[in-house]
Amino acid sequence: MITRSLAIIPTIIVVYITGEEGTEKLLILSQVILSLQLSFAVIPLVLFTGNRARMGEFVNGRKLQALAWFTAFLIAVLNIWLLVQTAMGNQ
Repeated sequence: MITRSLAIIPTIIVVYITGEEGTEKLLILSQVILSLQLSFAVIPLVLFTGNRARMGEFVNGRKLQALAWFTAFLIAVLNIWLLVQTAMGNQ
């Protein structure tokens, strides 16, 4: 209950002060932050699943590793682009 209150109270304050427009901006900002965190999950996952010492016989093959690295790179590039666009105000 305490942690939920700590998460909800700032949102209620923003909604009360800024109205619908502030809520929209807050939602967009939260999604930008969540998408930026995605690279911090995907890259270690690709490293871990491509490591034969850790995964043994379950290690990803070369084609899957290449696809995984391409995807991780694409996510990182798109997040950088999103960050730049958001900072410039061109949503």
